[in-house]
Amino acid sequence: MTANFIFTSASVTAGHPDKLCDQISDAIVDQFLQHDPCSRINAECAVASGVVFIAARFASHAVVDIPEIARYVIGNVGYNQPDFNAKDCTILTNFAELPADGCSLGDETQMSDVELDKVTAENHATVFGYACKQTPTMLPMPIWLAHQFARQLSLVRESKLISGLLPDGMSEVAVEYINNKPERIHSMVLVASHNEVYSDNAGDLNAALIKHVVEPVIEQNGIGINESTHIYINPQGPFFGGGPKVHSGLTGRKVAIDSYGQYCRMGSAALSGKDPLRIDRTGNYIARYAAKNVVAAGLAEECEVMVSYCIGQARPVTVQVNTFGTGTVSDHDIAMRLLDVIDFRPGAVIKQFDLRNLSANKEGFYRKLAVYGHVGRDDIELPWEKTDLINLLSG
Repeated sequence: MTANFIFTSASVTAGHPDKLCDQISDAIVDQFLQHDPCSRINAECAVASGVVFIAARFASHAVVDIPEIARYVIGNVGYNQPDFNAKDCTILTNFAELPADGCSLGDETQMSDVELDKVTAENHATVFGYACKQTPTMLPMPIWLAHQFARQLSLVRESKLISGLLPDGMSEVAVEYINNKPERIHSMVLVASHNEVYSDNAGDLNAALIKHVVEPVIEQNGIGINESTHIYINPQGPFFGGGPKVHSGLTGRKVAIDSYGQYCRMGSAALSGKDPLRIDRTGNYIARYAAKNVVAAGLAEECEVMVSYCIGQARPVTVQVNTFGTGTVSDHDIAMRLLDVIDFRPGAVIKQFDLRNLSANKEGFYRKLAVYGHVGRDDIELPWEKTDLINLLSG
């Protein structure tokens, strides 16, 4: 990028149809892992008006009521409208149950180094991790702000500060950069679904959303705005209903929102709906861990780590680093340091982060990642957000 530019990222609320699908898929993963931590599960979901379709392939000793999980998530998100609700929606399923004994590799936390070498990548994946000093969570400013506005919109709906709001919503933030540093909010868009109580007084709704959603986020974070900042509320007009009635949803369609808002490169595969052995999910977590520790150690102002896995191999075929000219040492040297202190093998990542047992509590774990990002979270304790390699990398 040039030194001066404007960059835009977007986020959505839990009621967006794509994110509803991600939550259903990850809630299924949670349930399988709660009852059998060695489960293999791949769950995908699609929603449209009044209809939910779930495809699942699994090998597990667990007995899981998948349609019931879907209904729980739909109700919990807030869909109780006549056209789409947890009780009455049609749920179509396509399951393939594989022999549990033939697919389980065992518990990686109990494996020796030799055994971990036998846990190979079962699919090709090139994954990316990124970190920078733009925000407290080391996310790029645009996606960090977009998540905060979307989260605040959901909190306002749940607390009923504004009556008539419905679960579906979206935020988009354009940040102006000067000399590669975020300077101010250039513009932002907030889309909030609502019932028809606001059909004749959209101006009142817009003013309420600015007061209760936009202004608190700006005040809490001291984000730069000025008289040239443009704020658009439902710019295409009233957004009645929203949700699957208006637009369909699909698991894995919001990869940019799940990661870095397209500020850096990203993999093409969905993150949600997959057990920890799927390296196209787990690899993203270890890549983020690597990049964040590089920046935390003071080796660079920003860092992108690329890791490529090959089917049938445990060790990645390449680990590359790009610090975009901000590194205090060479990118090659940083990559070598990462390889010295991080074990990128799939089994080793599962072991280090204890990924099979994070779903053990009743509320689950992976479903929480399905909204507001899999990385850069400050509301969930995530093992890949730790910066415990600072001394090892900087020494």
